[in-house]
Amino acid sequence: MPIATDLRPPEEAVIIIRRVIDAPRELVFEAFTDPKHLPHFWGPKGFSCPACEVDLRVGGAFNLQMRGPDGVDYPCSGVYREIVPPERIVYAGTASEGHPCGSGIPPRSLVTLTFAEEGEKTRLTIHTQLQSAAARDAAIAGGFNQGWNDSIDRLETLLERGAR
Repeated sequence: MPIATDLRPPEEAVIIIRRVIDAPRELVFEAFTDPKHLPHFWGPKGFSCPACEVDLRVGGAFNLQMRGPDGVDYPCSGVYREIVPPERIVYAGTASEGHPCGSGIPPRSLVTLTFAEEGEKTRLTIHTQLQSAAARDAAIAGGFNQGWNDSIDRLETLLERGAR
């Protein structure tokens, strides 16, 4: 299923991605917060995630090491600002500045993941607030939307295979 992206007017430094996942929201929330699940779907197609740490508390951090098909490692980290199981996760992206997406999270961005029940399914909304429209445009050009699309596709495959 294609990802729905809501690009705001050019002056708004926001990217909103929405997707309905065929799994209960508690399970989808758990996938995003449990280090035994995250490495199996985090990152674009062709990437692996050989290292993952999660300190799931406000002020805690997550750190993932994504490895690209070229063998290059890309650190990906954030600091949790809000956690409301199983409804919402808010984190500040503190990822590498060497790439416009910061290896998956635009640097100096605030990301809100919302998990809403839709019957037996979950509507996942990824709201990313960047510092500027230029930062938003650079993230999109660097593959931000495609990376999330790939990650959610991988999550759906993981859930279909019984990681429930």
